[in-house]
Amino acid sequence: MRAHQTTLNIYEKKRDFSKTAEPRPKRVRTRKTGKPIYVIQRHDASHLHYDLRLEIGGVLVSWAVPKGPPKTTTIKRLAIQTEDHPMAYANFHGVIEEGYGAGTVQIWDKGTYCNLKDIGHDAVSMEQALANGRIEIYLHGDKLDGPYALVRTNYGDGKKNWLLMKMKKKGKHVCN
Repeated sequence: MRAHQTTLNIYEKKRDFSKTAEPRPKRVRTRKTGKPIYVIQRHDASHLHYDLRLEIGGVLVSWAVPKGPPKTTTIKRLAIQTEDHPMAYANFHGVIEEGYGAGTVQIWDKGTYCNLKDIGHDAVSMEQALANGRIEIYLHGDKLDGPYALVRTNYGDGKKNWLLMKMKKKGKHVCN
């Protein structure tokens, strides 16, 4: 079991699966082939926000983005790291009736991504990039297509606050 898969316990403890349509955690192995996935879900709960989820280590590592993902390089958005979600959550949409996160969830964007730091002799895995607090990825989705960065800040609630920003395209990205 990967280190992040144990954090699915936090996800599970926050939910009453007899009252929610959200998927139960299933322990899965990380895929050995193909690009990892990402999903952005529009979550109309007590406050409208967008949930960015990246497949890392067999789970969906997640951030709540209150104002939605930026589409230009001039905007930086707060992204608050939340508990990891099971891979099945990538296909979840519908109404969460009661409990944690009650509201409507819609898939806003979905696709694959590649790790821009996993290139060359100084390659960094996604797990290490997450631990280091700097993730650089290239998103291939229906609405978002291009390089993005998540950078952990030193402000606010411990290690939960990050900035999500679109990066400038610098030549041809190897992982296109």
